[in-house]
Amino acid sequence: MVIRVIVAGATGWTGSAVVKAVLAASDFLLVGAVARSASGRDIGEALGEAAVGVTAVATVAEALKAGADVLVDYTSPAAVKANTLQAISAGVAVVIGTSGLAAEDYAQIDAAAQASGVGAFAAGNYSITATLMTKFALMAAKYVADVEVIDYASAGKPDTPSGTARELAERLSSVRQPATSTSVDELGGVRETRGGAIGAVQVHSLRLPGYVLSCEAQFGAPGERLLIRHDAGSDAAPYVAGTLLAVRRVREQAGLRRGLDLLID
Repeated sequence: MVIRVIVAGATGWTGSAVVKAVLAASDFLLVGAVARSASGRDIGEALGEAAVGVTAVATVAEALKAGADVLVDYTSPAAVKANTLQAISAGVAVVIGTSGLAAEDYAQIDAAAQASGVGAFAAGNYSITATLMTKFALMAAKYVADVEVIDYASAGKPDTPSGTARELAERLSSVRQPATSTSVDELGGVRETRGGAIGAVQVHSLRLPGYVLSCEAQFGAPGERLLIRHDAGSDAAPYVAGTLLAVRRVREQAGLRRGLDLLID
């Protein structure tokens, strides 16, 4: 059965790669593309390819008029929540690729999806190797009490921490043992230098030229350390396969599911 797909953020770094993959797959049909910069143009031509018969539009509301099964969102932190809730209200499942949402945002999305009987899926990172980093870190947290997360990204990344780091910290918080390090509340000096707390894990975000996206879980025990790290490359290819896997499976159940490991295990 062919899955009708809308891609929002269709001319972006990851969104454009997803558009091309959807067009190349036999079980998908691209029915909509959302990209303000390319509005009114054939999305194929906007991406430097042959025309594909799909005209880009400026908003998700316009794209939903075409009728779709799944919306893939790779837009911006400011737009993703509204786009997601709009699609859910229209009975369209959503694969969330955009970072920047907080736990309360995900809770609201889950409630809306449950109420509408619609599936939604989100992952901090759709790369298989990034998913393995999270999986290995969760294993380590069962045995090593002290862990903190460091998040590296380019100078222009608009949200902090990255979706990868946020999801990792949230997941670690649910399984980690009590820390042995001094509580931030008990520290003197400039407490902000200890990073920000997400759940029970301290997260430190660096935003510097020269980075694409990296994330690491640092574990410490008496006399030893363990570092589990993922480094992203310079193109979006690693995220495409995981995104398409989510598109194929997002409609399996109503409500929001989070974490690509739920689908690859």
